[in-house]
Amino acid sequence: MCGLLAYLSTDADRVGVDHVDGVQSALHCLHHRGPDDTAVWSDDRAVLGFNRLSIIDLEGSPQPLPYAGDRYRILFNGEIYNYLELREALAAAGAELSTHGDTETIVAGYHLWGQDVVRRLRGMFSFVIWDTATRTAFGARDPFGIKPLFTARLADGGLVFSSEKKAVLEMLGGSAAAGGVDPASLQHYLTLQYVPEPATLHRGIRRIESGTSFTVVDGELHTARYFHPTFRPQPVAAGREQELYDRIAAALDESVAKHMRADVTVGSFLSSGIDSTAIAALAHRYNPDLMTFTVGFERESTSEVDIAAESAAALGVAHVPVVITAEQFAEAIPEVVWYLDDPVADPALVPLYFVAREARKHVKVVLSGEGADELFGGYTIYREPLSLAWAERVPPFGKRAMAALSERLPEGMRGKDLLRRASIPLEERYYGNARNFSGAELARLMRGHDTDLSHVTVTEALYRQTREAGYDDVTAMQYVDLFTWLRGDILVKADKMTMANSLELRVPFLDPEVFALASTIPLDQRVPVGGSGDRQNATKYALRRAMEQIVPPSILHRRKLGFPVPTADFLAGPLHEWARDIVAGSQTDEWLDRDHVLGLLDRLRTAEVPSKRIARQVWEVLVFMVWHGIFVEERIKPAIPETVYPVRL
Repeated sequence: MCGLLAYLSTDADRVGVDHVDGVQSALHCLHHRGPDDTAVWSDDRAVLGFNRLSIIDLEGSPQPLPYAGDRYRILFNGEIYNYLELREALAAAGAELSTHGDTETIVAGYHLWGQDVVRRLRGMFSFVIWDTATRTAFGARDPFGIKPLFTARLADGGLVFSSEKKAVLEMLGGSAAAGGVDPASLQHYLTLQYVPEPATLHRGIRRIESGTSFTVVDGELHTARYFHPTFRPQPVAAGREQELYDRIAAALDESVAKHMRADVTVGSFLSSGIDSTAIAALAHRYNPDLMTFTVGFERESTSEVDIAAESAAALGVAHVPVVITAEQFAEAIPEVVWYLDDPVADPALVPLYFVAREARKHVKVVLSGEGADELFGGYTIYREPLSLAWAERVPPFGKRAMAALSERLPEGMRGKDLLRRASIPLEERYYGNARNFSGAELARLMRGHDTDLSHVTVTEALYRQTREAGYDDVTAMQYVDLFTWLRGDILVKADKMTMANSLELRVPFLDPEVFALASTIPLDQRVPVGGSGDRQNATKYALRRAMEQIVPPSILHRRKLGFPVPTADFLAGPLHEWARDIVAGSQTDEWLDRDHVLGLLDRLRTAEVPSKRIARQVWEVLVFMVWHGIFVEERIKPAIPETVYPVRL
């Protein structure tokens, strides 16, 4: 887990001292990703910079790593969990290996197998390989987008690649040089609470998409998708269900075993739900001294600390709780947003930042449960197509009547949203877990709001693919989430908040072998229809059954909480003036109606019960305003602590 930064010139240009100095200087933006070692290498066409967080082969595998007599140099951020098996295959094929790490397996595999090496990797990764003989580059990003990779073209025509956008901004020369704020990306952010790939909030900076490889030839970037997730549900014969559950348990156990490979201490995050509890229980098999970490707030109704402590006791693992206050939450926001690069309006990323900070005092790697919901059908919203099945029998005129009635009902009235959602097709109503602003609400907030731009712009091609594949509505929602919510919100906050603390986070659910099995689970084993007992209103049913011998019974069927944040209570109470100060000081009038935002804040303060929906809307705006203050106005300057951690933790 590290931070990479590469500059590749065009055929007409040659690398000069300014390019080397530029990479060397911009590397400081990535220091938190790799405080153990920093190195820069260059030739007349490329400059490769690297900050390393040593996890495997601590004394060896320095990067940019040479291979084949210095023909290749590789920059690699991530971990390859099947590197031991790959090393055996490479050695058997005659490859020469001089390190004991996983980085060399990628470049040696590329030398031996070519671009198909990416299909053999089980892990999380973004990498760039520079071939000094052909003066070309090859790189890739992992199948699900666990590890980030940003790219931009500089004024001199050269290309830059980096693990974080802020280093690209420095190479470009600031926000204005990066094209300024992209209005379409901002509108998507306000709709989705994140900027969807491959865009960023700056016009001139893009992301290499998940599951994509690329080449650079004569300064031209060419991309190709090497991984496309495919669901292929297979029916389970009556009486053979336990075989499926056993296969799921075995696949997850094998994935966790490989994710435990490290030359440093590995711990685990632990929340109140089945996902992280399952991971911690399995990890405990391979590390009897496993430490787990949980975060909560000073509010009993939303804190997970007590529940996680009970789970830790049942599992027999050490447990470290973190409890934060509203004031700590607010003080951390500028720092958190700086680490994010682009705004993500998920309040859960703040407690994640705090629990990662505490975990880094004890371990260097943690396991976590991200991806289980998207693979196994865990979100409650996935039950919606089943609950709205009756609407499929309503004729078009009836749906028009439901839509009209929904429009006439007052905001917040029971049944209003149900009628609206029942009257429109899945493609229009579902675009992920965040639905903070309606089109009309967004038009009131955002100056220059484009009525022709909506979430459909982001999901239209994805839904077309689901129709071509013949997916049912639930599977279609899972598929859409893999390309939107998972890689836009869940994995961004996981990467950025842990790496902010020089902590490596690993996600055993998002393993190609686990996905290969999860993709075959039939619908009634993900979100069963009807039934009683543990089947009634269940999600992730097959996963829960698979974990019956592993996870404490009290956790198996508990409602998912995530990292619950009392945002509405905060903004209506202790953080109200803090929020008003952010709005008052923001220079975002070009984009947003400040008075409208203040009006939303007033509604929160005066309401008998603060609206969670309005709180989410305000929070989304506040995060953007802080981001704008840091990266555009350069008025807000977060106090980023110097990263000083021992290598051998």
